[in-house]
Amino acid sequence: MTLPKLDNDRFVPERGLRIIVQVPDSHAQRIVDAVLAEDALKYGDYDSVTYRTAPGTQQFRSLGSGRNAATEKVVEVPCVELSFFIGDDEANAVRVLKAIYASHPYEEPVVLVGPCLRTLHIRGLDEDNPNRFWNSDAEDWVPEEHR
Repeated sequence: MTLPKLDNDRFVPERGLRIIVQVPDSHAQRIVDAVLAEDALKYGDYDSVTYRTAPGTQQFRSLGSGRNAATEKVVEVPCVELSFFIGDDEANAVRVLKAIYASHPYEEPVVLVGPCLRTLHIRGLDEDNPNRFWNSDAEDWVPEEHR
């Protein structure tokens, strides 16, 4: 896959990998903690940057060729998706993926890895933009330290 260059004067594009993991919600933080032990998940001036969806339904049927017996019917499990970006470093990616496998409750976790571009702001630009949270009354989601 060829990714665009996105040359511009507003943000800096950076190549890397987007990793998506489907996991039962009760195990999601364990996965995040295992990943953070391998990579700080920096995103510009922030770290520990992950995204977790609301629970949805993952379905599967065991074929019986692995550790678990075959299931006659499809099984449904409430799961979330975790996603995050890591830099384009193969050795680091392998460490992160091994951490996911080691901390995931499934025999065959659903883990998707794809090349992507992320965009990082250029520090100091657009700070007077009226849409920035610091230029208006603080909303509930703004951390107390930033009010």
